[in-house]
Amino acid sequence: MSTNITQINCPSCGAPVEISAKECEFCHGPVIISTFRSVYEMPLPSINKYATAYKKELASSPDNPELNNSIAMCYLKLKLYTKAVQGFELAVADNIDNSESYFYAAVALLNGKKAFLASRNTIDKIEEYINAAIAIEPKGIYYLFFAYIRYDYYFRKHFKIEPNYAELLRKANTAGYSREDSDLLFDILSVDKPQDF
Repeated sequence: MSTNITQINCPSCGAPVEISAKECEFCHGPVIISTFRSVYEMPLPSINKYATAYKKELASSPDNPELNNSIAMCYLKLKLYTKAVQGFELAVADNIDNSESYFYAAVALLNGKKAFLASRNTIDKIEEYINAAIAIEPKGIYYLFFAYIRYDYYFRKHFKIEPNYAELLRKANTAGYSREDSDLLFDILSVDKPQDF
């Protein structure tokens, strides 16, 4: 059961703020990290500060999906993949409608390595999460990541599976994504973008 809290201390400056606020009225930093873009350009000391603040808040509200998602985003940026997966899984346990949590849990499961090197069990779990994300909100970036999995794990190992990576790339293009989305995805994955992508 989710713990409903309305106020936390700002992860950046420590001022009391409403959890529903997008940014702190005092320091103008984000209160809750809801997308990876929020932490992407943040310096590592700031991300550590945010992660520490969220960890402190989670001690009294361990089932809060917003806090679990926020700390998981910090862990993902810090390349603490196991902790990121745990945070995202806790977030979706209490909010099954957040497609971003499923998506980033799937991304974190690769541990900063190529899909080619992952175990079949890990790939199955990634596909479970990415399918959940797509079922909630069919974003182009989700299809792009799914295409990458189908390319790097299946196509490169000469496994036949439907839909194949080319079909998923077409779905990604139809759903729409930007070059910036694509660059961000492969930067998070810490792998080179395949030539076809």
